[in-house]
Amino acid sequence: MPVRYDDLVIPDTPAARGALEVAAQYHTPSLLNHSLRAYLWAAAYAQDNGIAFDAELLYVSAMLHDIGLAAEFDSHTVPYEEAGGHVAWAFCAGAGWSPERRARACEVIIRHMWEEVPLEEDPEGHLLELSTGMDISGRRTDEIPAEVRREVLERHPRLEIAKEFSVCIADQGARKPSSFAARFVRNGIVDRIIRNPLDG
Repeated sequence: MPVRYDDLVIPDTPAARGALEVAAQYHTPSLLNHSLRAYLWAAAYAQDNGIAFDAELLYVSAMLHDIGLAAEFDSHTVPYEEAGGHVAWAFCAGAGWSPERRARACEVIIRHMWEEVPLEEDPEGHLLELSTGMDISGRRTDEIPAEVRREVLERHPRLEIAKEFSVCIADQGARKPSSFAARFVRNGIVDRIIRNPLDG
């Protein structure tokens, strides 16, 4: 049976609700919707491909993966994904997570900017790297189940994500020339954002 939106596991734990609240407080509506879609694309892909994952860990990581782009958490010394990982570690400490689980949230967020995260080593990191690439640059969007794609975009529209993220990634790349953001800019990510089929 094709995966449907109602089949997706959306965790309802204090940490998950808190992470959503933080994302809603500090993100623009476009970036908030992007964070929600990142989780939903990941969950749909995992279900469609039989990948087991920790839903709470992935959800919290998805909600906070771009928090380093918010002015309040933007770092002038480390890449935004590393800044976001540190915010997640602190958030998860407050949520009562073990040191090992806090470190996993930090790791998943940092790795979402990697070219590829091995599924066997890190299923949550693999899924977040894949789903953020789908949502931002349009990579492998044909692997999102059609019904899920339709309903997710209806519930969490893309708004101005292409314009906003293009500005954010260019700014990060200019200020942090050794970062993944700078490498992505040099490799033409802004053009891929503009051509994302999810905006078609």
